[in-house]
Amino acid sequence: MELVHKIIFFMFGFIIFWGMVGYPFSLKVISHIYKNRKLVKDYNHQPTVTVMVVAHNEEKVILHKLKNLTELNYPKEKIEFLITSDNSSDSTNKIVNEFIEENKDINIRLYEVRERKGKTNAQNEAQKLVETEYLVMTDANSLLDKNSISELMAAFSSPDIAYVTGKLSIINTEVSDISSSESSYWNSDLAIREIEGNIQSITAGNGALYACRNKDYYNFDLIKSHDSAMPLHFVLKGRRAICNHDAIAYEKVGEEVGDEFGRKIRMNRRILEKIIPDIRLLNIFRYKWFSYFYFGHRTCRYLLWISHLLVFISNLMLVQHSIFYAITFTGQILFYLMALTKLVTKTDNKYLTLIYYYNVTIIAQWIGVYNIFTGKAKPFWEKAETTR
Repeated sequence: MELVHKIIFFMFGFIIFWGMVGYPFSLKVISHIYKNRKLVKDYNHQPTVTVMVVAHNEEKVILHKLKNLTELNYPKEKIEFLITSDNSSDSTNKIVNEFIEENKDINIRLYEVRERKGKTNAQNEAQKLVETEYLVMTDANSLLDKNSISELMAAFSSPDIAYVTGKLSIINTEVSDISSSESSYWNSDLAIREIEGNIQSITAGNGALYACRNKDYYNFDLIKSHDSAMPLHFVLKGRRAICNHDAIAYEKVGEEVGDEFGRKIRMNRRILEKIIPDIRLLNIFRYKWFSYFYFGHRTCRYLLWISHLLVFISNLMLVQHSIFYAITFTGQILFYLMALTKLVTKTDNKYLTLIYYYNVTIIAQWIGVYNIFTGKAKPFWEKAETTR
């Protein structure tokens, strides 16, 4: 049994290390090999575009969003706006209709989803109304830089690029230690995505701002999110999914741990499927760097919940066998105690906050797994008020 415990300890310990440290470091090394690969842009590429906004009970932000859309720097005769209200029961629809009435020179319309089935369903329904060449998706609480649409379109510089996501810039970084921790994580993730996209393809986008050709749109299962499903879908078809971080969307993240915790639970509603979403990804001869990217950036991180548990248990079984295992087990205990210290004392120490935030992420994964097995994983959710 000792050998089994050692195998478990080192195998799942490697998964934790590689996902959080090894893979990001390896990308920095690889990026030097491909240092001449940069995003090529074609600013003469200005096709017709529909900007779709899915909104459910967004009366607090929808007017600000509508005004923001009218300020975009893109030819007016080539852009239109489609607000998709996912069975809103507040004043969202009224506000949008009043805005349409007051701005008849703007090509904007409202589509009302009659039964709330979540964001992906709302997108699937509304896309059938789109006749433009390209489709841009953005969230109701995201404010777009005036050049964001031009930047997205410029990035479609070759036929093999099927998906382009922009950069989500967090605007409430300093409001709380939770928003600061999320911002730190997000900034490091953005750097990883840029390298992945320059070399081949990103493994996931973000819901704040992304685009695809309208003819390439695919009706995904309602429980799936475009953030993770779209890039993978296109890569498996031999296309590329990339990012253009000059296309910027500004957004708030949760300022309270409960808000970010809820968001992370929602993100993990299909965590088991995402570990290896398609067996074809194991074919490194066909998918090349993307197989490597997905294992390091997604598979290892989606396995953190079980990896931490198995490393802890196997380490406990080995603790009496050598000083090495005694030290690693003590380190684990201290790691979790530091997270508990942050929870109890509410200290502003940034290192304790990062450790606490990391543990919150792991717990959210566990709840995501629990929701899958109990049938509680749903395609819709209640928004975090501190993000509005």
